[in-house]
Parts: sequence; C-alpha cells; structure tokens
Amino acid sequence: MSSMRIARAALRARPSALRTFPQRRGYADAVSDKIKLTLALPHQSIYKSTDVVQVNLPAESGEMGVLANHIPSIEQLKPGLVEVVEESGGSKQFFLSGGFAIVQPDSMLSINAVEGYPLEDFSPEAVRSQIAEAQKIASGNGSQQDIAEAQIELEVLESLQSALK
Repeated sequence: MSSMRIARAALRARPSALRTFPQRRGYADAVSDKIKLTLALPHQSIYKSTDVVQVNLPAESGEMGVLANHIPSIEQLKPGLVEVVEESGGSKQFFLSGGFAIVQPDSMLSINAVEGYPLEDFSPEAVRSQIAEAQKIASGNGSQQDIAEAQIELEVLESLQSALK
C-alpha cells in the first residue's frame, strides 16, 4: 500500500480532520499593505523596518517579489540584489552572497545571509579587476580547489557586476 493511500485511509478514519482547512484569504479582506522586514547577517542586523511595501529577491527558483500577506514559504537565495521598496516611495538595495528568505504569516519577512552590503558600497572598477583575477585562476592556472573557488567567486562577482549596471 502506498504512503499516500495510508494517509488517506487515516484521514477517513477521522472525518473531522478533513474539515479543518487553513483559512483562506479573499481579495476583499481588509489587510495591512506593509511588510515587517528583517535583513540579518550572523553578526548584525543590516536592515529592519515595518514600513516596507515590497521586497524583490534573487531566489534560486527565479526572481521573486514579496508583498504583504504573501503565502508563507522558505526560499533559498542565490547571490544577487535584494531590493526593498519602502512606503515613502524610496528603495534600498543590498547585495547578498546568498542565504534564505522566510516569509511568515502576518506579513513578516526574514532574510538571513552570510554576507550582505548596501549596493552603493561597491566600486564597479574594483569588481572588474577582481573578475579578471578570478578568470585567470578559473581558466586552469591552479589546483582543483583553487579553480572551484575561483568559479564560485566568478559567479558572485558577475552577479554583482550586473547589479551595478
């Protein structure tokens, strides 16, 4: 007997379990249009606000926008740009090396990353020179470990370079 068949049989044994569906949200519901956002690194919180309207994330599954009352989920982030759109109309941009975004009920979003910096902290010239150095190593001049590290570095730097444009 398959595991799903066993689970369905167990549900039939307790009919009340079938009637307890999570509450669904309708379009006419009066809800807050703001997100409570925390962007944290292991050693510090780099952004925290309750007046965020939208957050755009570089998820592994594709670019993702989070609005208030987004369905709860956990997303793995790839290296890239996180854009925070504030209620005032302004926006803040952070470059993250990767991490996780956790969308919780009640419009709470937690972004956890190992490294992250405001985008304005980066110099396009410095990024270009680091890309050139990493390309030399990744093209085969070094040990297998050096080549693998250079390829990862290239992925992050190329993502950063495209965010700076």
